[in-house]
Amino acid sequence: MKLPKEILLSELLTYTVKGNMALNYGNGENVWMHPPVHRILGWYSRPSNFDLKRNVWRLNQISQIIDNEIYVKGDPAISDLATLNRFPTLIEANLININGSKIGFIADFLFEIKTGKIKYYLVSRSNPKIPGSSRWRLNIENINDQQPGLVFCESNSLDDLYLIKSSIKNEFFQKGKKIINRFDDMKNIASSRLEEWLEEDEDINQSLDFKQKSFYNEEITSRSLKDKRQDDPWI
Repeated sequence: MKLPKEILLSELLTYTVKGNMALNYGNGENVWMHPPVHRILGWYSRPSNFDLKRNVWRLNQISQIIDNEIYVKGDPAISDLATLNRFPTLIEANLININGSKIGFIADFLFEIKTGKIKYYLVSRSNPKIPGSSRWRLNIENINDQQPGLVFCESNSLDDLYLIKSSIKNEFFQKGKKIINRFDDMKNIASSRLEEWLEEDEDINQSLDFKQKSFYNEEITSRSLKDKRQDDPWI
């Protein structure tokens, strides 16, 4: 089976690692990377829940991916978790904005299987281990600097980044925000129409009042002349 050109780290770690003679090396556990150049070198798997050793793999050992299994060629390098924890990584690092405030965590990244080059990172607002949480895209060009456990970016907030995957909570918030905005628009339109209607009604009342006054003056004038004719014998 042909290997995909690009893959998410989270997807790679879900695969069960299989070797020659159908040897099972367990599922992927974490990444082996070189943060300064944003490149993944490999990953390591855990044979079993009770095993303290770890199997470390290079990317060029991947031969094929079938269903939920990733097949490798050659033998792994054997290490332990204490040693691997000293390897530099940006996964679960705090994302710091341009003002020096934490706005999220590095949760995942997309990389090229052939070269190991990281295309972009995925950012989580809260704990990256929480399933179903939102993911924002952080481009390499947007990163100013990185240190162990810290990534500094040019953005001010996660709203400045492109939303890749939205959580149910975030979708509910966005839909609620749209409904509120629509309600505000409807309220503004209704208020504007009411003001126009009141202005038209005021103009009509002023016109009617003017006509009534004019008619009243004419009636008084005509009646006064009639009275004069009745009272004055010379008219």
